[in-house]
Amino acid sequence: MRVLGIESSCDETSAAVIDTDGTLLGHVIHSQQEHAAFGGVVPELASRAHMRTALPTIRMALAESECTLHQIDGIAVTAGPGLVGSLLVGISVAKGMALAARKKLVGVHHLEGHIFSTQLENELEPPFLTLLVSGGHSEIIFVKTLGQYEVLGRTRDDAAGEAFDKGAKMLGLLSASQSIHGGRLIAESASGGNPAAIAFPRGLSKEDTLDFSFSGLKTALRNHIGSLSKREKAAILPDIAASFEMAIVDALVAKTVKAMKAREIRTVALAGGVAANATLRRTLSQEVAVRGGSLCCPSPIYCTDNAAMIAAVGRFHLMNGIQSGYDLDADPRMKL
Repeated sequence: MRVLGIESSCDETSAAVIDTDGTLLGHVIHSQQEHAAFGGVVPELASRAHMRTALPTIRMALAESECTLHQIDGIAVTAGPGLVGSLLVGISVAKGMALAARKKLVGVHHLEGHIFSTQLENELEPPFLTLLVSGGHSEIIFVKTLGQYEVLGRTRDDAAGEAFDKGAKMLGLLSASQSIHGGRLIAESASGGNPAAIAFPRGLSKEDTLDFSFSGLKTALRNHIGSLSKREKAAILPDIAASFEMAIVDALVAKTVKAMKAREIRTVALAGGVAANATLRRTLSQEVAVRGGSLCCPSPIYCTDNAAMIAAVGRFHLMNGIQSGYDLDADPRMKL
């Protein structure tokens, strides 16, 4: 079951080909730069960019995999959640190709793709927990078996990645000329700082829940910055960044450890764009190991939105006889 995967849920246009045995044959990601001047992803610009880059990206992935569309058995495409315009571009292309080449078609849940991102380089045997943290999602997911998922906790307001982006803007690290990588900028600034310098709050730490909340942390950061002069802020910027980063990491790790105990699970997977954060990887790995468990993290390239994970999910479903019709539509709020 050789599968072509297509990802276009937000601002990454990606295509990948995965072989019958799960080997990744070709993988291309095109990152949009159109949004830098606006301080966030503009949906209309994103969908127009997907229209320009979808077919060239797919052709590059097929060329890299050294196969043609006729040698593909099925096409998997992200059906949701995401930006509806962006999703529709990918789905329209996938349906057109499937119809023209008479290939099987399957719509894929974007979050299931992130769960499968850890399967690209490692074979995790369920049951296990997945901490999925990105710009749009912060969730703890119990993977009973591949294809069966239970969301144990989710953010009640901003996702961790969004909190990083907004924090970077408040700290003056993210300018209009830069792409949106607030987490990376904060991590770079935090490398020389003291993570215990400022006692930022850990959202919902005293509540008996596995949910997250980062709105109070953002308010605390804004208030702290407002109490400083420009000179004072510049002098302790690394400490502020390190303390802010650690507050997010502590909240994510604490809830994950709590979920491990509640479900008596020792295997944890870390997925999503924020999974590339070195402090999160290190801290979570240490806490999981202390409890006799193991942590699996995908390579950074598979943490961001990518088609390799979509192709992997598509292969799994198609091999189990699950496919979509040509009435497949975008679902921007698709439930896992």
